[in-house]
Amino acid sequence: MPPATAPLPVPLAAPLAGPQCLAHPDWLYHTLTASGPAAALAAFREQAAGAGVVPWVYDYDAMEEDWFYLLLAPPAHLRGISAHGARLLARQLREAPFAILRLGADHPDALAWLWENWGTTWALRHVSPLAMPGAFGVGFWSADWSPWPALRRIQADWPSLRFHCRAHY
Repeated sequence: MPPATAPLPVPLAAPLAGPQCLAHPDWLYHTLTASGPAAALAAFREQAAGAGVVPWVYDYDAMEEDWFYLLLAPPAHLRGISAHGARLLARQLREAPFAILRLGADHPDALAWLWENWGTTWALRHVSPLAMPGAFGVGFWSADWSPWPALRRIQADWPSLRFHCRAHY
């Protein structure tokens, strides 16, 4: 039997109520490919770049200090800000995007966020680029099912690209 394949979006009959978190999930390997106009594909590839993991633990003190010094001494073509302004902005940068990550992977609010935004309560694992001529591809592991909410949002955000997600059973 060939591996299951489905173009996006795949309509769901009805959303499941609340996070469906299993203590010991089955991990499914997926490939996601994007194709379309070269400029849009390049922009998507740049925006999709990342570490391939969810960093649940950060050294927030070190990050704040790094941002402070970067804000004080920007590249030559950019204007710097005052030390007081740099300290305030560095603190705001520290606090803003990491509220969910600070909770930890097993916190109920983190699980609810993952469920709502990704359709899984486990972060994707081992996200890595795949060599695909004329297209952009990534491989990743997802717990129990495909991350349909995230894939639908990606498709809506990039209408000039065609996406194809394949789960390898």
